[in-house]
Amino acid sequence: MSRLEEIETFLQIARSGSISGAAGVLNIAKSAASRRLSELEARLGVQLFHRTTRQLSLTDAGAAFRKRAERVIDDLEEAEAEASEGNTALSGALRVAAPLSFGLSELRCVLAGFACANPKVVMDVDFSDRRVDLVGEGFDIAVRIGELADSSLVARRLCPIRAVAVASPKFWDAHGRPSHPRDLADLPCLRYSNVARPGVIPYWGPGGESGAIEPPIRLLANNGDFLTEVAVHGGGYLIEPTFLLHQQLRTGALEAVATSFEWSKSHLNVVYPPARQRSARVRAFADAVIAKFHNNPYWDEGLGI
Repeated sequence: MSRLEEIETFLQIARSGSISGAAGVLNIAKSAASRRLSELEARLGVQLFHRTTRQLSLTDAGAAFRKRAERVIDDLEEAEAEASEGNTALSGALRVAAPLSFGLSELRCVLAGFACANPKVVMDVDFSDRRVDLVGEGFDIAVRIGELADSSLVARRLCPIRAVAVASPKFWDAHGRPSHPRDLADLPCLRYSNVARPGVIPYWGPGGESGAIEPPIRLLANNGDFLTEVAVHGGGYLIEPTFLLHQQLRTGALEAVATSFEWSKSHLNVVYPPARQRSARVRAFADAVIAKFHNNPYWDEGLGI
């Protein structure tokens, strides 16, 4: 019995929810499907399914094995397709993790273009600001903003993500226009919550000066687009990346202050597993992201700050 047959049978049982259903799809006897599963479990030394009289359900080990097994089969099918004469189309599954606001405002054109250019690739895109476990959760590739800590992954730094302090002109008219971060320390702040210490805001000056402010937080939220809307209506000031703010800065709905100071050391990155786990479709999508954003923070063009 080949390993491939065992894996294919396991995956079909997981999809069908029963050994008899999988046997029918694979056109083999139920006893043969059951034997393949038993031999796979014996070889792995774990139980892959909880068995009851009515149904099968994956164990934790089975669920983890299924994710890896599906990727193995996808990669094999893609390799066969690439080897076929005259067939260069990408195929298989591609699971992408992307930041919510950046993904919807800037990355969506890359995602849509890649999907349309590669109709045989089945894409699953997770827009979220949470930090995903790329390998553990079965993602093939991620676009991330910030500093990266997981050295087991391959990361390509693309461009800096600049943050600025902004508020509506009406807010600055009422509170003055600060030129130094310490002048913001007592003003009502709108703050993004998905950071390690929301109440502490570090800054770096042009002459090597550095420090942090702890302003009163008027509103805390985990979405930058919402915070931007509140700032436009005069609810407080906020410090956010320019990719979120550039349109409001261009129209004058928001005005930046203390622009000689830096509020962030973040970068845009594309992150994926090591080469031995990387398929052609992952490489192709990474290339598309790199082509769009490498050394190209186009949202900063013409801001004059």
